[in-house]
Amino acid sequence: MRLLIVGIVLTIILAIISLFIGVSDVSLATLLSSSPQDRPMQVLVMSRIPRTLAILLAGSSLAIAGLVMQIIVRNRFVEPSTAGTTESATLGFLVVTLLAPGWPLMAKMLVSAVFALGGTALFLRILRFVPLREVLLVPLVGIMLGGVIGAITSFFAYRFNLLPSLLAWNMGDFSSVLRGRYELLWFGLAGTIMAYIAADRFTVAGMGQDFTTNLGLNYKRVMTLGLIIVSIVSAVVLVSVGSIPFLGLIVPNVVSLMVGDNMRRTVPWVAVLGATFVLLCDIVGRLIRFPYEIPISVVVGVVGSALFLYLLLRKRHNA
Repeated sequence: MRLLIVGIVLTIILAIISLFIGVSDVSLATLLSSSPQDRPMQVLVMSRIPRTLAILLAGSSLAIAGLVMQIIVRNRFVEPSTAGTTESATLGFLVVTLLAPGWPLMAKMLVSAVFALGGTALFLRILRFVPLREVLLVPLVGIMLGGVIGAITSFFAYRFNLLPSLLAWNMGDFSSVLRGRYELLWFGLAGTIMAYIAADRFTVAGMGQDFTTNLGLNYKRVMTLGLIIVSIVSAVVLVSVGSIPFLGLIVPNVVSLMVGDNMRRTVPWVAVLGATFVLLCDIVGRLIRFPYEIPISVVVGVVGSALFLYLLLRKRHNA
């Protein structure tokens, strides 16, 4: 518990630091010497605070989505970006952009979530017909499925001259976050709360269908709830800030090494560590080429891929 409190304090410190990093001169001195109508206060309220909140919400909710998916699939190397979920959400966003470009962002998010739900369900369906003797075969199946869906998405984006938009959706970036353009991410917080409430059910479901049924739980309902949480979180993050790879894979694995596999205990850790990790990567991306900015998906992708390789090699060594 003490370490969790330390993690929360560290997250708060990083969030405060994040508020004062950027091209515009926003510091404690300029804020105290300016009125609410002056530029420093406007930048803080309109840009810096929404951006920091978006980072916290996206980081924690995506990490929780990865944890829920790993429990459902019973594989530590699965998350939305290695199961075709993110690619399906992107396809749904492209379809609704083509067919109903005037729809509000909320409606587009719902369509994207439905496609993400369908893509994840298809992934689980395919796993039933694959002899999964090797643990690494599961994410490989997901990556192949995501590649097929991504190719279809790219074809239609090219056909209708939407490749720049597709690139923007696939490139996670918080630089365009402003007040009024990040509020959908609060649905991710709702998903995190739902995951915590149903943590014991997910833990039991991770033991298998027969074990879950013997304990009196409806296995299909628990699985459906998990798929809904993962789909909504993937959709809102994609629509709001773009895709962030490896986050839902790395954070739950690190937390599992630290505190074990009890989901009731790990959910707060995963949420805090996910938010802290994304905050730290965002600060690095803003400082490494200041005043220019490296997109968060690039920084998280580099760090996450290195950690992913470490986990793969570690699993093989332990096996």
